[in-house]
Amino acid sequence: MKTKATVLLLIVTAVWGLTFPIQKLILVEANPFFYNSLRFLTAFVLTLIFFRSKISWKKAIVLGLFLGVAYATQTSGLKITTSTKSGFITSLYIPFVPFFSYLIERKKPTFFQIISFLISVVGLYMLNDPTHDPFNFGDLLTVICAVAFAVHVVMVTHFTENNQNEISLLAPQFLVTSLINGALAPVYGDFKINLGFIFVMIFTALFATIFAVWVQLKFQKYVGSNTAALIYVGEPIFAAVSSFIILSEKMSRVQFCGMILLVSAIILGAIRKVYNSKGE
Repeated sequence: MKTKATVLLLIVTAVWGLTFPIQKLILVEANPFFYNSLRFLTAFVLTLIFFRSKISWKKAIVLGLFLGVAYATQTSGLKITTSTKSGFITSLYIPFVPFFSYLIERKKPTFFQIISFLISVVGLYMLNDPTHDPFNFGDLLTVICAVAFAVHVVMVTHFTENNQNEISLLAPQFLVTSLINGALAPVYGDFKINLGFIFVMIFTALFATIFAVWVQLKFQKYVGSNTAALIYVGEPIFAAVSSFIILSEKMSRVQFCGMILLVSAIILGAIRKVYNSKGE
């Protein structure tokens, strides 16, 4: 089951990475909150159709609040910053996971995880290369997104560890996320919709939302929060490669070095002592 869980989570990681450049294409003119609201409303309706299960509202609403904040800040930040930077800054949630895992699950961070946080700060600074691409408000929003995603990852493991009906947590998350973003939509006040918007919205609703969150709820508990975080290391890599292919985005040497540091921090942040990992 661990092998199956790992493969499925890796597929989810690749899908998430791909969403950065394709969403960047349509967010140039689109309202990010309106887009998110429709994306998650579509996911909510489709989930009710395809997955019929008793709903656990209390836990699902908690998950939905963090998921809603994460996507609201990520998508609005992506409208301002580059796809590549957004992908790597979002990935900071990975070294954040052990700290929230300790607060929520009482699992102490390892020495490597503590060091990873310090390295990630340096990597983030270099990735944003003030001489090439200064840290902007979009980057700040994406950092907030990373914190929200970290809490969401840990809460998913916490809520599903002894829950055999993970589907009960699926639909309400999407509804809450849709409502949060819908409430923020008037901030941009532009509700344009075109074919590109519809295609990306449906693609992300099906694969990056329904499929991805279902896999998290169903399989993440078999590998644990920290191991899942290690798998998610691939997300910024997939985002950078996809952004290069689709958007022709390039990085300076300093940003590339920052990327290497950030990936190193992410890997260190997911490392556990050998005797602990055997029991996971």
